[in-house]
Amino acid sequence: MNLGTLSAGKLVAAAVFVGAAVLEVAGDALIRKGMRGSGAALIAVGFAVLGSYGVVVNLLEIDFSRLLGAYVGVFAVVSVAMGRLVFQDAVPTSTWIGLAVILGGSLIIHLGRGG
Repeated sequence: MNLGTLSAGKLVAAAVFVGAAVLEVAGDALIRKGMRGSGAALIAVGFAVLGSYGVVVNLLEIDFSRLLGAYVGVFAVVSVAMGRLVFQDAVPTSTWIGLAVILGGSLIIHLGRGG
């Protein structure tokens, strides 16, 4: 896909999806760290960050089911990337295959037309 052919609206939507996914994954990571010994304050910050993802993702005026169906693919990519890059998780082949399945489903939901 040639990036020059993407409309500004699609780039904004992609940026919103990525921003929301980063907030969701980071919020969950903060809660996880807080629950594993860093304390209640970090859990509270994690709640705020995690909750803010819902505000960000809903900035897009897309039908709710299509919105979250498409978002799930972006969330899955950011989640696996965060696990690998931040937490140094060893990502097994089965996870990469599952990620491909999720992305395929996300594309079907987003690009499909209701009838």
